[in-house]
Amino acid sequence: MAKKSGLPRGVTEFQDRHGKWHLRYRAKGQPTVYLKTRPGQEGWAEEIRRARAGEKATPAIRTSARTKPGTISALIAVYYGTPEFTGLADSSKGTYRNMLERFREEHGDKMVATLSRAHIKAIIGGMHETPSAANNLLDRLRILMKLAMDDEWRQDDPTYRVSGFKVSGEGFHTWSEDEIAKYCQVYPPGSSARLAMTLMLYTGQRRSDMVKMGWQHIEGNRIRVRQIKTDAMLSIGLHPVLAAELALAKKSDLTILLTQFGKPFTANGFGNRMRKWCDSAGLAECTSHGLRKAAARRLAEAGCSNKEIMAITGHQTDKEVTRYTKAADQKRLADRAMKAIGGG
Repeated sequence: MAKKSGLPRGVTEFQDRHGKWHLRYRAKGQPTVYLKTRPGQEGWAEEIRRARAGEKATPAIRTSARTKPGTISALIAVYYGTPEFTGLADSSKGTYRNMLERFREEHGDKMVATLSRAHIKAIIGGMHETPSAANNLLDRLRILMKLAMDDEWRQDDPTYRVSGFKVSGEGFHTWSEDEIAKYCQVYPPGSSARLAMTLMLYTGQRRSDMVKMGWQHIEGNRIRVRQIKTDAMLSIGLHPVLAAELALAKKSDLTILLTQFGKPFTANGFGNRMRKWCDSAGLAECTSHGLRKAAARRLAEAGCSNKEIMAITGHQTDKEVTRYTKAADQKRLADRAMKAIGGG
């Protein structure tokens, strides 16, 4: 009897955390295979044949020791081939791969089945000098252990109820209005430094998205942005301040912001250049990412809702926006509360 889903026996469909749907083949005693094609597409028949035969493709790794079945190293290799990883933005894949490769060097030969909660606590606890890095690694380990359970490498999750570190501080410094004014005093309209700051402050985008903005993305009084990290397409109205700055910029067939050599910036190259601009202006705490936070802060202080702010910044959840606007929200609510009690 055919399955109600219309999919072949052993094939199921699932949705990843990005909302994208994928197929996988699972059969008792065989490895799980994440399928790259769908029924009716070219290559489907061969791919499902290989899956049923147990011929699972595994990403290439450097030494035979790292391919030993059942090890953390082997699990990481499997993870690299899952939609959870391949569906990430290239920048995120690079970040997570670097993190996991460092972990792999130290713990790759350990068996997944014998990994205990005590082991996880010891590994994370040993990173107390870098709490943010420890928390990020714990997040990756949770994903790896979920994959291990899904593929029946083990029956429980050793990361369950393992707590990360409480990290003090608010991350990247948010530019204040005084700091924005000081920067503008140093770098006049028409300069590359002023154009860069204005683009970031009045679009609220990440530096990786800002350096890709081209003149072809401007349509009338709006600018289009396709975010690299989320693949979200945004259409943002041009603020008069940004429109005035763009009118002073030299037009080209390349990106809006160019290096001193007339070439587009890379994301890292721009981050380094902004660091030099900020240092020269006496703004040691300020960074390019802090301008994105300043944009969100301004929107919050203007009374914009989280949904309105997300329409500009492209954030996916209220929680992400709240991290950026907490101080502005506190100030606005405090003012509203004092007005509510009236004069004495």
